[in-house]
Amino acid sequence: MAELYVKPGNKERGWNDPPQFSYGLQTQAGGPKRTPLTRRVAAPQDGSPREPTNFPVIESETLLEDVLKPLEQALEDCRGHTKKQVCDDISRRLALLQEQWAGGKLSRPVKKRMALLVQELSSHRWDAADDIHRSLMVDHVTEVSQWMVGVKRLIAEKRSLSSKEEANEEKSTATAEEKQTIPSI
Repeated sequence: MAELYVKPGNKERGWNDPPQFSYGLQTQAGGPKRTPLTRRVAAPQDGSPREPTNFPVIESETLLEDVLKPLEQALEDCRGHTKKQVCDDISRRLALLQEQWAGGKLSRPVKKRMALLVQELSSHRWDAADDIHRSLMVDHVTEVSQWMVGVKRLIAEKRSLSSKEEANEEKSTATAEEKQTIPSI
């Protein structure tokens, strides 16, 4: 059962590097069963040779703009409510992310997880964004350590801003309801 929580090692890792942990598997109980790949497929009965289908395998490449624009938008949302020094630090770290991504220094798994993190951030699912952040810090620390602190702070600031906005909306709704329910004398 313990082997479900550990993914196979990365070929670029050293002999003493820890294994990559799969955080999503901890929430699943067993997961779906796969069919064994040791069974043979029967030959076609009509006598015609089986031609391989020539469908190109298209693996969607995560684009830098799809990740960076929502992060920069979240930073702009926080600008009026957060200290200038904090915003400048986040901005500097996002520039490092952009530089490393554009320079081809980030692996495909990091890019995919960052795209997922941005989706969770945009959907206001703070805990899921934190989980993705944590998995990136554990599994790919050498790639993300310079700029991930800024992403973490951005998630925290955006969460804080969102909870303040929700509290203000609740106050204004409660005030409006009070004014409507008070009978005029």
